[in-house]
Amino acid sequence: MRVKVCGITTLEDALLASDLGAHAVGFVFYEKSQRYIEPGEARKISIRLPAFLLKVGVFVEQDDDEIRRIMECVGLDRVQVYRDVMIDPRVVIRAYRVRGKEDVEEAERGAFFPLLDTYADAYGGSGKSFDWELLKGLRRPFILAGGIGLENIEKVLEIGPYAIDVASGLEERPGKKDKRKMEAFFQRIKSYEKERILR
Repeated sequence: MRVKVCGITTLEDALLASDLGAHAVGFVFYEKSQRYIEPGEARKISIRLPAFLLKVGVFVEQDDDEIRRIMECVGLDRVQVYRDVMIDPRVVIRAYRVRGKEDVEEAERGAFFPLLDTYADAYGGSGKSFDWELLKGLRRPFILAGGIGLENIEKVLEIGPYAIDVASGLEERPGKKDKRKMEAFFQRIKSYEKERILR
């Protein structure tokens, strides 16, 4: 299972995510978020991360030019956005905030690998999940976000998303990861995958 650990604000947490097997880490550049990080600080972390670890920037209010500027400054591999943008589609993760079936249908008509997140007043990191029954019948690979944590990771793996995006479920507090939760989370994924191979 591909895992993005989002809401990274420290090098320590980014390296821990990498060591445990994360495929990507996410930096939130939405100033109203409790997990916001300034581009300069994100760059200090980014340049010290392994080359194979994808660096993703989460954007909400910035225009395309600002997104490109921050992408270059930080050394981002991908950008996660909540609207259509005129940026190289190979680096764009298009996120959709899900309230009902119509939002899932919109995502299916849009991005090839849509990220499906829970609709909330804030963008991401709400700790709440939407009704995953809405995903039944979805015919394309998707990234699942919203309310994923130790208590439901096995259910998430049964759903079978292409990747998962987790933030608040692994935190000690907003912007600071909990080492024990992180270790247990990745161990459960490995155990599930091992059992699946043996079935």
